[in-house]
Amino acid sequence: MNIVTTDKAPAAIGPYSQAIKAGGFIFTSGQIPLTPEGELVEGDIHDQTRQILTNLSNVLDAAGSSLHQIVKTTIYLTDMDDFIAVNTVYAEFFGTSYPARSTVAVKTLPKNVQIEIDAIALDSSQEYHF
Repeated sequence: MNIVTTDKAPAAIGPYSQAIKAGGFIFTSGQIPLTPEGELVEGDIHDQTRQILTNLSNVLDAAGSSLHQIVKTTIYLTDMDDFIAVNTVYAEFFGTSYPARSTVAVKTLPKNVQIEIDAIALDSSQEYHF
């Protein structure tokens, strides 16, 4: 098991790692709309989703993976009315190769943000046989 860290994504705001490499996978912690410097993105849900997916991309890159190797994401929303807007930005990042996904409505999130996303990706340094 290896801990993944990068300064191209916000540092953990609690006792957890940005990501962990284990068993051929990368497990990311949830990303909220923070810049790598730790500043909250004040824009609309589109801007916030873009920042989160950029952060996930940077964490995965530091782990030797990429967005295109994600097998599963979970999106947490405080307002399901944002679902369509989030999908629009999500599609920009993933093209036509979508990972499996769950979207969950939650009451609140850290720092009272509207959205959080975590992911599980393949570790590209591993060889896979399906």
